Amino acid sequence: GISARGASRAPAKPHSDWWAPAASAVIPGAGQARLKQDRFVAYLAVEGFLWARYAVDHRTGVEERNRYRGLALQVSRAGFPGPKPQGDFEYYERMEHWIASGVYDADPGPGITPESDTTTFNGAMWLLARKTYWPAPDTPPPSGSDAYAAALLFYQRYAVQPQFQWSWRASPLHQDVYRRHIRASNEAFRRTITDLGAVIANHVLSTVDAYVSLRLRLHETTGGPDAGVDIGTSVSFETLGSIARRARPAPRE
Repeated sequence: GISARGASRAPAKPHSDWWAPAASAVIPGAGQARLKQDRFVAYLAVEGFLWARYAVDHRTGVEERNRYRGLALQVSRAGFPGPKPQGDFEYYERMEHWIASGVYDADPGPGITPESDTTTFNGAMWLLARKTYWPAPDTPPPSGSDAYAAALLFYQRYAVQPQFQWSWRASPLHQDVYRRHIRASNEAFRRTITDLGAVIANHVLSTVDAYVSLRLRLHETTGGPDAGVDIGTSVSFETLGSIARRARPAPRE
């Protein structure tokens, strides 16, 4: 709380400490150290703890991401020939929800014959294209019509290309393991965002603390209305600890 200080305290020199809030903005606790306040240790401890936790969460996210990518490459994509480039995040999310990509072109002849199996991702995309552009999705318009061309263009844009084909049909249990890895990775990366938010909160709190302390010391030296008042204990250690606690979501029941 706010406490009165006796007049016998050594005079402060606030004009030489004007940069203390800026120092706290860069390194929490630096401003408090400049102002000779012991709580700089708490700010530094919280900062170190938060960055350490961020490093752990980020490392976990990367490790789990490598695991699900490796599992996809070794299992669901292993049965398809040719190069297998790494896909984007949406590609791996599709593998979580769909048992197979389906073929891109069901007929090796000229032109493109879209996948018809709607249990696959490509088959579902072709069904969506037909529902979007054809008057009746089960009745194809003439192959040279605008409706047919628009549906085919939609399919070509969103369907999985041959080099990205996958199938979990021969090993559905591996897809369950894959889901666990991708969810663990996503959760870890979400925690890193929470960690960074807590870091920012610690910087802001230390900056405001240093600024208010400096202003009150200035009032003391100039005989302002706040003379003899300090916030030496206004920012409690419980407040600093709450930053770290609130950075974590409540455990799931």
